[in-house]
Amino acid sequence: MAGVSPSTLRLWESQGLIEPIRTPSGQRLFDSSHIDRLKMISYLRTEKGLNPAAIREQLKQESADADTDSASNEEELTSGSNLSIGQKIRRMRREAAKTLDAVARDLDIPISLLSTFERTSQGLSLKGMHDLANYFGTTITSLSGQEEPSGAESLIRSGRWSTWPTTFSGVTIQCLAEGRNQMECHRFVLAPGASSEGAYRHPGEEFLHILSGNLEIMLDGSNFFELAAGDSFYFESTRLHSWRNIHDGETVLIWVNTPPTF
Repeated sequence: MAGVSPSTLRLWESQGLIEPIRTPSGQRLFDSSHIDRLKMISYLRTEKGLNPAAIREQLKQESADADTDSASNEEELTSGSNLSIGQKIRRMRREAAKTLDAVARDLDIPISLLSTFERTSQGLSLKGMHDLANYFGTTITSLSGQEEPSGAESLIRSGRWSTWPTTFSGVTIQCLAEGRNQMECHRFVLAPGASSEGAYRHPGEEFLHILSGNLEIMLDGSNFFELAAGDSFYFESTRLHSWRNIHDGETVLIWVNTPPTF
């Protein structure tokens, strides 16, 4: 569930990063909060390259931030267009008079993970980011900074795509049509093993075309489709869907959503 080996669990326990529940017989037990903490440790170790001491300090800071949720960064939240995705979420949360704890409970997101995301724009899965955007009545596309179109045309030359801020581990999203249009057209580049990390749904329709690699799509929790280079796939976005790269290298695809609800 945490995506790490038993030996890694024992190592992190010996390093003081995780403290499982112990039964009278000495058996280790892990509840949902432990799983969340393990995922955060894994992210800080593999994505940020932090050592155990730095991870302990980071986790301690996350806990302090979640407890206080002070308004010390209010000045940066009034600067408008220069805000990061995490800062935009923080501003919307405060404008809605919601606490970190309330949003975390409503969306079943660890409060430490939400606090980290507001400060760094890192750590949430694409599914978690989609749920968070929907919660505040916006879309990931809007949060990424796409502006209103200046005209009826959008020409983007090969290789000159603008890239979304790196928010999801192993997922690179490039814009193929600038502006707020009726179709959201993107180029996805997925690292080996990259996935949505959960299923989500929203209004609209989706079309995707695989340029290279292999992608697995799951619909309605039980229907699996394996797509290879050259394959195309269409489905209604209201169906619960998730996906992952099942290729041993990068998978690259064109992904179109309409209307703009992604």
